[in-house]
Amino acid sequence: MDTKIHHRVVVIGGGAAGLGIAARMLHAGVKDVAIIEPSDKHYYQPFWTFVGGGVVNREQSVKPMADLIPKGAAWIQDAAEEFDPDNNLVKTRGGKQVGYDYLVVCPGLQIDWDKIPGVKEALGKNGVCSNYSYDTVNSTWENIRNFKGGNAVFTFPPPPIKCAGAPQKIMYLAEDYFRKQGIRDKSRVVYYCATPTIFSAPKYATSLMEQVVKPRNIEVHFKHNLVELRPDSKEAVFKNLDTGENVVQPYDMIHVVPPMSAPDFLKKSPLGNEGGWVDVNKETLQHVRYPNVFSLGDASSLPTSKTAAAIRAQSPVLAANLLSVMNGGQPVAKYDGYTSCPLITGYGKLILAEFDYDLKPKETFPFDQGKERYSMYLLKRYIIPVIYWKGLIRGYKWPHLGKA
Repeated sequence: MDTKIHHRVVVIGGGAAGLGIAARMLHAGVKDVAIIEPSDKHYYQPFWTFVGGGVVNREQSVKPMADLIPKGAAWIQDAAEEFDPDNNLVKTRGGKQVGYDYLVVCPGLQIDWDKIPGVKEALGKNGVCSNYSYDTVNSTWENIRNFKGGNAVFTFPPPPIKCAGAPQKIMYLAEDYFRKQGIRDKSRVVYYCATPTIFSAPKYATSLMEQVVKPRNIEVHFKHNLVELRPDSKEAVFKNLDTGENVVQPYDMIHVVPPMSAPDFLKKSPLGNEGGWVDVNKETLQHVRYPNVFSLGDASSLPTSKTAAAIRAQSPVLAANLLSVMNGGQPVAKYDGYTSCPLITGYGKLILAEFDYDLKPKETFPFDQGKERYSMYLLKRYIIPVIYWKGLIRGYKWPHLGKA
């Protein structure tokens, strides 16, 4: 078997970013595009909040990767393990050496379940759940619907994480469900958040605190990070990031959001910055040292929220700039940091946050998106999944949120 192969454009990752950009290249007439992706499944992760809240089935969030690889692309079903950008080479776990003329790096980020003692072995059992894995997301709904009262604890680790709104979305659904079941007065809903505010963009932070958190008596502890789980005694240990002291919180159920980081193979790569994220210009998405390398999505150094909506805005910018560079030119398009977070605040309620690098609103609709709306909940539940499956990952210019 020949372990040395070459493609004109090599895309690392078969997630929303990788599939979409590979498809865009093919639509533009680029020949010889390859995708390096080990998984045989693709997950629509935004659905996992709805799965954890009992709205949809887990199986609705997954499709075979083979059905989504764009027609005309070569699928190298292997994992990237080492980069040699000085020689335009990617080495895979399976021993292949994949040469390229142009490289797009978008493998997503890494979930570090092992970094909090007690979490990994407790997941899915005895009140411990998480929406951040296909394998554990069903346990969230089990915990919520079987909850009889007591301490319902929800965590948010130090960023960056994927979909920074997700840790609180499931809390709002749980609180709403407890209310509907008549057990809210027996329940203490507690949010331990490592950041100093409920949300990064000030407009929506104010909306959440004034419309949701305070009226619904949700207890929030800012600048507290989960550092240990004691499943035998059903206790969570949080570090106060201001004082350094530990706080022990008993729980009857706890939704854990694990810490996340750049993939290990990027951390040790010449492509990464100090944190391991692919070091790109935040406007052009071109690597700061290797002009034939680009990145978008969760693994990039772009200082914006890591969401599918951000990828939707990044994709046309990267495609335009990559095509320009391939034709001997310079980058021609700029990304302004647009991202979106559909903040589910209950069953049938949603605040649609859209903002840019400056955390200023960049809203799509002709009304104040800082208010809870049923229409925006329907958008999240029914319309955005269609945009994702039929538009984003297919590389099409599809009706979309945002002006990009």
